[in-house]
Amino acid sequence: MAPLNRNEPEIATINSAGYYAKVRPKTGRRRFVYLASKRFIDITASAIGLLLLSPLFVILAIVIKLEDPKGSVFFSQVRVGRNERPFRMYKFRTMVSNAEDLLHELLDKNEISGAMFKMKEDPRITRIGKFIRKTSIDELPQLVNVFRGEMSLVGPRPPLPREVSEYSEYDKLRLIVTPGCTGLWQVSGRNELSFAEMVDLDLEYINRRSLWLDISIMLRTVRVMLGSKDAF
Repeated sequence: MAPLNRNEPEIATINSAGYYAKVRPKTGRRRFVYLASKRFIDITASAIGLLLLSPLFVILAIVIKLEDPKGSVFFSQVRVGRNERPFRMYKFRTMVSNAEDLLHELLDKNEISGAMFKMKEDPRITRIGKFIRKTSIDELPQLVNVFRGEMSLVGPRPPLPREVSEYSEYDKLRLIVTPGCTGLWQVSGRNELSFAEMVDLDLEYINRRSLWLDISIMLRTVRVMLGSKDAF
């Protein structure tokens, strides 16, 4: 279990153009109470979720294996977390086994601007993978990452190392807090938004974050998991 960091910073000022930001640590009692409460909720919710969802995990594992017996049930990938620390993030596998090898052939077909790859009709996605992605249940194994403290239930999405290599200093401000399974970007348009809009939403969340905002985002995320059109 990752220890609670009392000095986790937050963004103090962000101008509307998105060119200037100043980061300062905030160590007041209110911030510590928020971080402690957030970590308690993460541990409790992820533990209960993993227990209650275990039957669903078994069903998904069987279905994934039936479609592609040679592939693994889970897909793990190195992502960049708080303060640019790498960790291995888990998902249910929704693509063919050699998806990473095929990526370089599809980079010129990226449908989202900026340092991120998204393709609505990605040929690497399996048939069951399309359904799993549509409902976002491929993200459920990330509860393991939440329990371990590498992720939170709510926060900016953890990027890939190759994406971070293209970040500006401004973009890197989204990495000053623990990444999350869902966040303000996901419930505000997700893949319909540009990379720059995602960064601005992440920084808005960091500036405004509170337990009430986290709860609101989690409730709004339910709509995405029930079949949002922009989940791909």
